[in-house]
Amino acid sequence: MNAQESTGSQGPQAAAGQGPAGSQAGCSTSAPQGARSDAEWIACAPPPVREAFLESLSDEALLALPWLFEFWALPHQRPPVGAWRSWVCLGGRGAGKTRAGAEWVRAMVEGDLPGSAGRARRVALIGETYDQARDVMVFGESGILACSPPDRRPQWEATRRRLVWPNGAEAQLFSATEPEALRGPQFDAAWADELGKWRKAGEAWDMLQFALRLGDDPRVVVTTTPRGQVTLRALLSRDSTVVTHAPTSANRAWLARAFLDEIEARYGGTRLGRQEIEGELLDEAEGTLFPPALIEAARVARLPDAGPGRVVVALDPAVSGGAGSDLCGIIVAGALCEGPVQDWRAWVIEDCSLRAASPSDWAHAALDAMARHGAERLVAEVNQGGDMVASVLRQIDPLVPYRALRASRGKAARAEPVAALYEQGRVKHLPGLGALEEQMALMTAQGYAGRGSPDRLDALVWALHALMIEPAQRWHRPQMRVL
Repeated sequence: MNAQESTGSQGPQAAAGQGPAGSQAGCSTSAPQGARSDAEWIACAPPPVREAFLESLSDEALLALPWLFEFWALPHQRPPVGAWRSWVCLGGRGAGKTRAGAEWVRAMVEGDLPGSAGRARRVALIGETYDQARDVMVFGESGILACSPPDRRPQWEATRRRLVWPNGAEAQLFSATEPEALRGPQFDAAWADELGKWRKAGEAWDMLQFALRLGDDPRVVVTTTPRGQVTLRALLSRDSTVVTHAPTSANRAWLARAFLDEIEARYGGTRLGRQEIEGELLDEAEGTLFPPALIEAARVARLPDAGPGRVVVALDPAVSGGAGSDLCGIIVAGALCEGPVQDWRAWVIEDCSLRAASPSDWAHAALDAMARHGAERLVAEVNQGGDMVASVLRQIDPLVPYRALRASRGKAARAEPVAALYEQGRVKHLPGLGALEEQMALMTAQGYAGRGSPDRLDALVWALHALMIEPAQRWHRPQMRVL
């Protein structure tokens, strides 16, 4: 039974643990940060302390305890204090976002007594589709009905697509795919679920803002797994927005161990894992040459049994050392180039990039990678380093098989044929390449959209040029040589 995914009728559930605080720009306040909920502190106390706490409660308090979310909730599920218009609760899958949204709606509409008025009388509930809003936000295991005590539980009116509380408060359901439905109604509170995957996010969000015009302080909570979407990014950048955050592991006490082990083994350290498990908002440039779907399709767990026929280490050296210097890109890749060119395949094996204190550091790292993977050649870009690169390498290993490469075209132009190999499904990624994949997502046809230099990506491009692109050009254009 899951904490944030459990029904209210099953009693109190420990809230999800706290992940790293959201750091998005525009956060004017943040939720109190702490490691545990009140319930977890009691649960971790010695038995005599736990027993004394329970014995101190009256019968009425014991009956009410399962429904007091403040007791079970951890900081990322609690509304931030201060003046804000929008609260964005970011988190990985199963981190307790839905429970946080449902409990916030309860706190807004419920009064001291079942018939007493709360702070909000008219609430908008918006999901990506109407079915998702109904099945998750209303009837879900962490939805409003499951979280509401019997004497305050709202009635569902299916024909009108709304919930009605005993005190007269109402919550109307909407689909984000039909933004115009929000034109006309007005509200003093709203809950938007999974904004990051709304197809018409911009239009729906705009219509919701015009509808939030009742009361003295209309507010909205957004519960979502982060995605690099324009509307979500714009919301996070506003001064009136506050953010809380939690990874999937925050809820580990109430998630299946097999599930946690599987997703960590399969997606840990990957770009998808950082987004869906850690709940991180990742950068993705518009018009990227390497869309996330392309990178996800490239992932494999291990090399084929036959292994690559050739392995190279590609080096994009940093010409200066120290903490402020550029990263030195070092990528190990292999290829199996048998038969027609269209059957050739490549594997990106390891990212050994580092910020070296001196040239000898990156030289040692590159040579160690060659020895570790049995690479037949080291290739390096020498546009900036010139003869220094070969000199440093050969001071350590005079016999290193080394080839200098000079860039005659820009980074984007060199990356485009590599992107074509990915589109054809001819390049695969082994686990542990998350930092490289992050740079790949920021490379566009107009250039690199990230900060600094894409050193890891540059090394990848050189490796695949050496393994597949240049040999393929020779294969297509055979030449005659006079002996």
